[in-house]
Amino acid sequence: MQPTEELFKRKNESGGGIEVICGSMFSGKTEELIRRINRARYAKLSVKIFKPKLDIRYDENDVVSHNATTINSTPVGKSAEILLLTGHAQVVGIDEAQFFDNKLPEICTTLANKGIRVVIAGLDMDFKGRPFGPMPTLMAIAESVTKVHAVCMRCGNPALYSYRLVPGKDKVLLGEKESYEPRCRVCYNSKTF
Repeated sequence: MQPTEELFKRKNESGGGIEVICGSMFSGKTEELIRRINRARYAKLSVKIFKPKLDIRYDENDVVSHNATTINSTPVGKSAEILLLTGHAQVVGIDEAQFFDNKLPEICTTLANKGIRVVIAGLDMDFKGRPFGPMPTLMAIAESVTKVHAVCMRCGNPALYSYRLVPGKDKVLLGEKESYEPRCRVCYNSKTF
């Protein structure tokens, strides 16, 4: 049996695993998370979705994509709360994972080892182009990583950076199109627009 076949055989037997959806702002990460969670619901699996309490851009409770697709979620302050609130869920969704503490990879591993499918969405890089929060570790331990791209607002090429339009040095600045725009590598590095 090939190593890849063995991996998927074991995953199917336990049902557990970690899937990461990452990319820049406006790349469709949350849309993809919601799509996967809805597919699990169609399959009549029990699901639970979490998001960080600090993300109140669109709604205090629900996960909402930039395209206004919505799914009910539970806001939590720390990743450890996810373990306490998962209940009997077969699938756990986590949005805006970059805002969680560095214990999130351990929490996700614990859930996956219990046979739970964990689907995570988050920014892989901050506005400075550096790895963001627990995302690098989550990407390293995941069975699958899907990197989605936005469209560069300057040239139309695939964008992988979240360029901050407003001044500030804080790593976390909740914002939308007035604060950020997606850019490709060339336009992000030129910073002359």
